[in-house]
Amino acid sequence: MHSTDTTLATAGGVTDRRRWFALAIVMTAAFMDLVDVTIVNIAIPSIQREAGASFSEIQWITAGYALAFAAGLITGGRLGDIHGRKRIFLVGIGGFTVASALCGLAVNPEMLVASRFLQGGMAALMVPQVLSIVHATFPAHERGKVFGLFGAVVGLGAVSGPLLGALLTEWNLFGWEWRSIFLINLPVGVAGLILGSRFITESKAPRALKLDLVGVALVTLGLLMLLYPLIRGRELDWPVWGYVSMAGSLVVLAVLVAFERRKAARDGSPLIELPLFRVKSFAAGIAVQTVFGVGLGVFFLVWTLYMQFGLGWSPLKAGLTGVPFSIAVSVAAGMSVQMLVPRFGRKVLQAGALVMAAGVLLYISEAGHYGLAIAPWQMALPLVVMGVGMGLIVAPLTDAILSEVPREHAGSASGLINTVQQMGNALGLGLVSVVFFGTISDHLRPDQVGPAFADAFQNALGWVAAVMGAIFLLMFALPKRPAQHVEGGQAPVTEKEPALVS
Repeated sequence: MHSTDTTLATAGGVTDRRRWFALAIVMTAAFMDLVDVTIVNIAIPSIQREAGASFSEIQWITAGYALAFAAGLITGGRLGDIHGRKRIFLVGIGGFTVASALCGLAVNPEMLVASRFLQGGMAALMVPQVLSIVHATFPAHERGKVFGLFGAVVGLGAVSGPLLGALLTEWNLFGWEWRSIFLINLPVGVAGLILGSRFITESKAPRALKLDLVGVALVTLGLLMLLYPLIRGRELDWPVWGYVSMAGSLVVLAVLVAFERRKAARDGSPLIELPLFRVKSFAAGIAVQTVFGVGLGVFFLVWTLYMQFGLGWSPLKAGLTGVPFSIAVSVAAGMSVQMLVPRFGRKVLQAGALVMAAGVLLYISEAGHYGLAIAPWQMALPLVVMGVGMGLIVAPLTDAILSEVPREHAGSASGLINTVQQMGNALGLGLVSVVFFGTISDHLRPDQVGPAFADAFQNALGWVAAVMGAIFLLMFALPKRPAQHVEGGQAPVTEKEPALVS
């Protein structure tokens, strides 16, 4: 991901203006991806009602994007290093725009699921180029300011996604219903394609790693063998082949490890650099990131289902209910990085896991106490507590994972962090079939839907609280102090790329 080229860094005048245009374009693309991850959840009831999607198809609409994005992230970064970041970015944003159009024009749920897979794959080409283009375009002394802007865009994308989805669904522009959440990407994508071809300057890595397409195929196959039975199992009454497939995914994982070892020995370009896992803090941090992704994948989907199906709220009411959570995440994330982690180190992340677990337990209590009569303001306290806990974790976690990784492996390690987060998210979305729908009867009378969804929500949140407890324990393997305070050992990684949280 990092390179020594400074294509625009020493230029001035017109070029100076060009690079700020280029920054605006790539950040808009990153924003578009972030919004597209969160915008879909709020429109799920509309998709289910208008497109006739089953609940397993709803899971695929969300998990398919995360799975394709995760499987292609590292390869997308390498394609940019080999063939040029600008070229692959333009292919990615063009493909993302086409996939968005296909999502918006989908004639049935199957076409929507397939289009979401394509959209995730195109995002995997587009998103890794964003920070690489920034590195190639801006000199080191300006990158701090640029990454600060990038962090603000990430935060804005996370906050605005559900609200934008709610507004577009409520407004029902041109009678499009849920389709407008995808079709809104078209003018943005076309503008990004035209302006990007004009203002972004091409750059490549001087020594790019080779592609590992076999590794990508094995990762994708293993995840599909695990996810497909999880998502479809309940509908099909848990057939034997589903358990065989899930067990087989472990065999595929073992084959992947063996292949990656051979690939590393042959040309030094494996998809996954296995020696990184000998660094205890990195291995533990990857486990934390994966499990955290599982917890978030479960929570955000069941939360939407609970508010809109269980409580019968409109998309706008549900979207506005999440605003305190988003604000709390943003505030706590800023405080954790700037004030708390430099002083208290790992304890801040562990406190975040416990605070988030406390917020989840408080939410279970409130939902049980008020039942179907619960109001948005009564959800505010648990959501703020959860948001504070999440903010204490998400911002400093990448630094903690990378702090003992050798500098020359920083790019590979960063790509792996983002990949496992998305894989965890996809797995969490698959587990919704078990922890949420697994407690709901197939045949409900209209008056039974609300109570059934409310009970399922509380059951799923119990699992999320358990996940936070597991994360707290895993965090004991992270370094006690942040990177700049680690003494001895490997040189700390500097100028790290902020993680793309989706």
